[in-house]
Amino acid sequence: MNASQMQPLSVKELEYISDSISNEEILLKLTAAASAVSKNPAIQNAITSQIRTHEQHINQLIQAISQHQPLAPTQAH
Repeated sequence: MNASQMQPLSVKELEYISDSISNEEILLKLTAAASAVSKNPAIQNAITSQIRTHEQHINQLIQAISQHQPLAPTQAH
């Protein structure tokens, strides 16, 4: 879907995406902390996979906002 076919995001949708990014960042920090204290290579590999997943989620959420940015209303100062 290109920008001309998209509808602007509502305030509620933007808040949800922002909250989701914050939650993913918290999960990323927690999984990184767990990886740092784990001595088991299998657990570290599993945690590393989870870290990549959280990074992908953050990037997808940011991309969603970026794709809608041209549709956002602008305000004159």
